[in-house]
Amino acid sequence: MNAVPVARLSSYYLFYYAALGAFTPYWSLFLTARGMSVTAISVMMGIWYATRIVAPTTWTSIAAASRHPIRWLRVGSVLTLLTFCAFLLPLPLPWMYPAMVVFCFFYNAVMPQFESITLTHLGNDSHRYGLIRVWGSLGFIAVVMGFGWLIEGSGGAGNARLLPWLMLPLFALLVGSAFANYYARDFHRADGDASGFWQIVRKPQVLAFFLAAFMEQLSFGPYYTFFSVYMDHHGYATSTLGLLWTIGVVFEVGVFFTIGRFFRRYDASWMLLIALVSSTLRWTVTALFPDHLGVMLVAQTAHALGFAAFFAAAMQMLATYFPGRLNGHGQGLLYGFSSGVGGVLGALIAGQLWNIDQGRTAFLAGAGFAFAGALLCFFAISLPLLRKQKRVSA
Repeated sequence: MNAVPVARLSSYYLFYYAALGAFTPYWSLFLTARGMSVTAISVMMGIWYATRIVAPTTWTSIAAASRHPIRWLRVGSVLTLLTFCAFLLPLPLPWMYPAMVVFCFFYNAVMPQFESITLTHLGNDSHRYGLIRVWGSLGFIAVVMGFGWLIEGSGGAGNARLLPWLMLPLFALLVGSAFANYYARDFHRADGDASGFWQIVRKPQVLAFFLAAFMEQLSFGPYYTFFSVYMDHHGYATSTLGLLWTIGVVFEVGVFFTIGRFFRRYDASWMLLIALVSSTLRWTVTALFPDHLGVMLVAQTAHALGFAAFFAAAMQMLATYFPGRLNGHGQGLLYGFSSGVGGVLGALIAGQLWNIDQGRTAFLAGAGFAFAGALLCFFAISLPLLRKQKRVSA
């Protein structure tokens, strides 16, 4: 790993996910402080996922066609910073929606391209991805914990209006990291042929992979949209919310450090299956035992599998399915369809189910989606692979 610019690559993950560590748990509180209703918040958070449908594919396609693709990472990072500045202003509520669209477009556009940049440096050592990506988890932990105390110390969740000012320096640092990074020197425009991309996507196991990833993201809809509101409804302090968001990411760090060993021995689809089963159990427990702090802390540790292990497995499978320049297109499709469409539907479904019983039904629905993804992964990817291995060994 001597030729890999670990520090520069890690810094981008650090600042990107540090900002996400403020956005994901506390943005709904910021919107609540601005006077938005639960329905309006579900629409706003749906915008975050809606832009994932078009932004990643658009950006990776433009970068792939460019003679200097790294410039698009830098442009996207600068525009992320500039468009975020709109939230520093006392915007009327109707203007919050277009501001959210523009900001989320650029924020969602840059990471799929950067994932491709990281994999170009790693080459055949993609199992070491977790050792770089882990810095994003560390940044997420630091910000979730720190911002939770800052918001509560400044007057509780109602004073979450400070959040944009707290996040601004993180986006400035992200811009600095973007200008420090580049593609691997041996990464040429000719690497990979985009004309063969859709032939690969149409393969049954590849289609099953994207659908399973879609179901996993769909299951996260109630969590990403309303978990903080859900916990606040059950009487948890803002600092405790920070702890609940952080505990899973702490275990996530351990997964990123050690998961490379798993991938050297087993196919990544088995980890994908484990992650989906883990999410099924997690959302079921979250729905049934929200008033028990100890139970919720244990449930949150499953984030290490449902997010970190799932994400690492997805990167491994994308590296296998889509080599060279095709990886950028694969990243765009994963973020656009699985995260984008899945995220939008997850947020909107959660918003519709929320008022039935203040979240319980929404989280049970999430468990159902994850279970459907687990069945799809087992029967369409893992089981055929196991049968193929048995035929070869026989």
